[in-house]
Amino acid sequence: MRSYELRGAGLGFRRELLDALKAQVPSAIDFFEIAPENWIDFGGAAARDLRAFTERYPFVCHGLSLSIGGPSPLDEMLLKRIKSFMRVHGIRLYTEHLSYCSDDGHLYDLLPIPFTGEAVRYVAARVKRVQEILETRIALENASFYVMAPIAEMDEAAFIRAVIEEADCLLHLDVNNVYVNSVNHRYDPVEFLRGMPTERIVYMHMAGHYTEAADLLVDTHGADVIDPVWALLDQAYALHGVHPTLLERDFNIPPLGELMREVEQIAHIQTRHRHARRIHRA
Repeated sequence: MRSYELRGAGLGFRRELLDALKAQVPSAIDFFEIAPENWIDFGGAAARDLRAFTERYPFVCHGLSLSIGGPSPLDEMLLKRIKSFMRVHGIRLYTEHLSYCSDDGHLYDLLPIPFTGEAVRYVAARVKRVQEILETRIALENASFYVMAPIAEMDEAAFIRAVIEEADCLLHLDVNNVYVNSVNHRYDPVEFLRGMPTERIVYMHMAGHYTEAADLLVDTHGADVIDPVWALLDQAYALHGVHPTLLERDFNIPPLGELMREVEQIAHIQTRHRHARRIHRA
């Protein structure tokens, strides 16, 4: 969406890559994503390093710990700190996982929300409060999960649509999470993509995962993207058009040059789809 200044292919901003990025940002990188919780307490050289990038490139804030679907009260102090951080760095978009990660304390995992009408209303009310504090629409990311909540009145896709509609927020579509969940919970990933609201998609994620077993994938962001996930990105563009797409790599981070092969592959698929649409319109 142009209002958030995102386009093309992006890369998660990681400290392990900082020296290489300071030397030269490859031309294929159009935007970065940052976890605000990992940066808001830093000052001095680290803050100056980050500011040097946020002054030159579009950034997105992708939250880790808000626990939008959790039972505990929203951490409004954290939200106010994130709002200040975004203003300092000129960041206009904040996204969070459609899941929860805390109760009396932090649970260090993303847990599924029951797919019920009551949960839709509960989560949407919390999203509206987040948007009120941040004074902007946010985007929710479809999350990976490994155990279904014990109560379900609808499927995952219907739940996502209902929350986004009720909250009047945006969708951060993670293609790898669609693939991981489709294997773990045995559904058709293309049909899932078909059920996502095109007009709400603000950007997409690509990532790698770990194969624990043939029917159990773990979303680690610590490996290369596999061919079926690349094929699913191709399907996502065919169904919803080309959207800005970012490569996540949080663990086992290789040198920047190796990561760029995957960022460039995102850009290549985007270019191919744009070219095909131009030919179709002609």
